[in-house]
Amino acid sequence: MEPQVTIQELQQLIKELVISQKETEKLFKETDLQFKETDRRFKETDRQFKDTDRKINKTIHLFESQWGKFVESLVNGNLIHILRSKGIDVHDTTQRRKGEHNGRQFEFDIIAKNGSEIVIVEVKSTLNVQVVKDFLDELSQVRDWLEEYKDFKLYGAVAFLTADEESPLFSERQGLFVIKATGDSAILVNKDDFRPKEW
Repeated sequence: MEPQVTIQELQQLIKELVISQKETEKLFKETDLQFKETDRRFKETDRQFKDTDRKINKTIHLFESQWGKFVESLVNGNLIHILRSKGIDVHDTTQRRKGEHNGRQFEFDIIAKNGSEIVIVEVKSTLNVQVVKDFLDELSQVRDWLEEYKDFKLYGAVAFLTADEESPLFSERQGLFVIKATGDSAILVNKDDFRPKEW
């Protein structure tokens, strides 16, 4: 025979159950508050990371920009001599030629020219194959973008401080002059029998 539960015992069990349920609800609320606080802290930490990342990226961009200008000045200082040694008798250079054509913005780092020829130079602190491919695409549109040079002979050059293994040879095979910035100037690294492509 099963023991009988008295009404007082049943009431006591219900009372304890209600107390236990209230304590559980209280714990759930506290846990929810803790989750909300943790979520708030994660969001604040994420915001701080993003802010720090933005500041780092801005600093890197500023450094790269200044470094790029430095590399440009090394190349530009010796560019006329380099091109003349290859039979292109340029007499002046223009740096950072910017423009927009049909909604597409462009910028050429250095343009060396005379009355009938121009050499457009893409300068990078670090050269890679993708940079060269992008530059080749831009070269194919120069006559549209810079109408004052539409009747000029057009040549291209890439200049760099460092490069991945493939990019100098890849550049030369595309018919580009390949120029390496050195300690205080720049040198041509194409093979002796190199002939530039005319665009």
